[in-house]
Amino acid sequence: MTVLRKIGIGGAVLVGVLVVAIGVLYAMFDEAAIKRQLVDQVAAKTGRQLSIDGELRLSVWPDVAVRVSQVRLSEADGKSEFFKLGAARIAVAVLPLLSKELKVKRVEIDGLAVNLIKRKDGSLNIDDLNSGDKTAGPSPTPAGQPATPLDIDVAGLALRDARLTWHDETTGKTTEISDLDLSTGALSGNTGSQHFAVDQFKLATRGSIGPDQFVLTLEAPGLKLTAGEASGDALTLSATLEGAGKKIVSRIALDGLAGSLEALSIRQFAFGLDAALGESSLKADLASPVAADGKARTIVLDKLSGAVEVASPALPMKQLKLPLAGRLAADLGKQRADLALATGFDESKIDLKLAVERFAPLALGFALDIDRLNVDRYLPPKPAGQGGGAGKGGAAPEAKIDLAALKGLDVQGTVKVGQLQANKLKLSGLDARIEIAAGRLQVAPLRARLYGGSVDGSVSVDAAGNRFAVRQNLRGIDISPLLKDLADKDILEGRGSVSLDVTTRGDTVSALKRGLAGQAGLDLRDGAIKGINLAKLLRQAKAALSGKQALSGSTSAAEKTDFSELTATFRIDDGVARNKDLALKSPFLRLAGEGEIDIGRDSVDYHARISVVDSATGQTGQELAFLKGITVPLRLRGPYGQLAYTLELDKLLQEAAKTQLKQKAQEVLGKELQKLFGK
Repeated sequence: MTVLRKIGIGGAVLVGVLVVAIGVLYAMFDEAAIKRQLVDQVAAKTGRQLSIDGELRLSVWPDVAVRVSQVRLSEADGKSEFFKLGAARIAVAVLPLLSKELKVKRVEIDGLAVNLIKRKDGSLNIDDLNSGDKTAGPSPTPAGQPATPLDIDVAGLALRDARLTWHDETTGKTTEISDLDLSTGALSGNTGSQHFAVDQFKLATRGSIGPDQFVLTLEAPGLKLTAGEASGDALTLSATLEGAGKKIVSRIALDGLAGSLEALSIRQFAFGLDAALGESSLKADLASPVAADGKARTIVLDKLSGAVEVASPALPMKQLKLPLAGRLAADLGKQRADLALATGFDESKIDLKLAVERFAPLALGFALDIDRLNVDRYLPPKPAGQGGGAGKGGAAPEAKIDLAALKGLDVQGTVKVGQLQANKLKLSGLDARIEIAAGRLQVAPLRARLYGGSVDGSVSVDAAGNRFAVRQNLRGIDISPLLKDLADKDILEGRGSVSLDVTTRGDTVSALKRGLAGQAGLDLRDGAIKGINLAKLLRQAKAALSGKQALSGSTSAAEKTDFSELTATFRIDDGVARNKDLALKSPFLRLAGEGEIDIGRDSVDYHARISVVDSATGQTGQELAFLKGITVPLRLRGPYGQLAYTLELDKLLQEAAKTQLKQKAQEVLGKELQKLFGK
């Protein structure tokens, strides 16, 4: 018998066996009976209701396959729906099963929908499925004996139009992932050797988060995982979030995977972000090699580098680019992470160190070190006429101060800046310690050098009730440039100390000004009060005495009153600073006064008393000799920028008459005494 004939006979026998096997398989396949058996087993094992409303069909060409459609599984209550399946088809190779090999030609799943629920007590609607079989039964594998390893060989997997819904009853929020598509090339593996490989893996989905829509895509040309080795060409994850007036596109790429699951290395990790928010945009690129230890659960990005670029028509320079360099290390087991980051732009060099002590709830420490920074250079200009409150004519309401971001934070850190300009205020040697906990921000100590002197104090902000507290001591300060930069006011000159200890509360700047309470003090030397010239005013009073009327006018930036010493203390309540001990000294004048400064309404109501003490000092003193020993009343009223004064001449005449009468009485008394006692 020839070889060809033997092969032909063997082939015919094999075909005959296959035909008989197929016939037997078809004869044994009872669709209705299998459906009933599946429904009964699911009910017995899970207590849930399974329904198969579509077909359950067996096919043998071009491969052996089982197809099922219109499948539904209920929740544990047997009423609501847990998942449904449009259709599924599984095709396998028959002969490898005889040698305990699973070679699947193709797995196709269409229209899968799963509803996951987190209940108010924290349990999930799948917890009963995780608890295992409800009925006791013999273990398929005797205790102490390992399960028989199973080879897996799947030519391809396709999941189309899947949907996942997550509902959290504790928050009432629902997240939906729809149009989920998953496709792969060949899948292979062995449960015994823990070797798995996948070719052409691609996952794509879309969904919604509130009003925004997102698209997510994950791709891997090839990936191999074993207990001792992991390798892959590349893995790419991209995501797009789009909503009203915004579009955010991000991308993560892992290139050159090597090592093992316990010690995985990635030649290059790259992150990219491209965000458009209205007319503004943000671009970021970061890259680094990665080392991950699966056993120790640590990840290290040793050489972070990249840049962040911001563009906005609101920025004075329109565009800002920040180069980045640093290192990131995370210990997932201990919930710790450390980040060191350095950047520089224009004249600034910035170093930031972050230490995360706990991931959830977040607790971190930081240290920020900047050599010099001009914040004003990078902030948009303030709108013209910006101010508090809703103005007349339907002006926009004042912006609210929202401190909700402080709640839930646990932060401690330090900030050091060599030179700083912010909102025109110029500082050097800034040293501050910051602590945020229980919704409260505390900056203490807060130290710096400014305007020829120093500041030392604290600031605190409490989100509960929008409460603020400021305690500051300024020493050796040049008050004029400080007031110009801080409050845009040019009303005072001199050098000395200022103390401030105030609290307030409110959700707008105007409310904070009206709610101020506490105390303040002022002690200046060798300066001037701008807006009024007291000596000139007294000379005008001399010329107007014959009219016996009050002398009035408005303050002028061209006028000022020099002093050698100026002191005052203030008690502040409901935004009004009250003073009773104002004292000003000059070579020939003394001024004492009391009154109110309404900080909430930017106005002054003050009553001052002026007296001439030395009429022999210079021409001015000689001109005012007639007022020596007389107290001159002066009233100041009005808003800061338009203060009006009134010199009460009627009271001045009364004081002058009393003085002249006293002097005359002293002269007469002196003469009479001389006559009585003789020369």
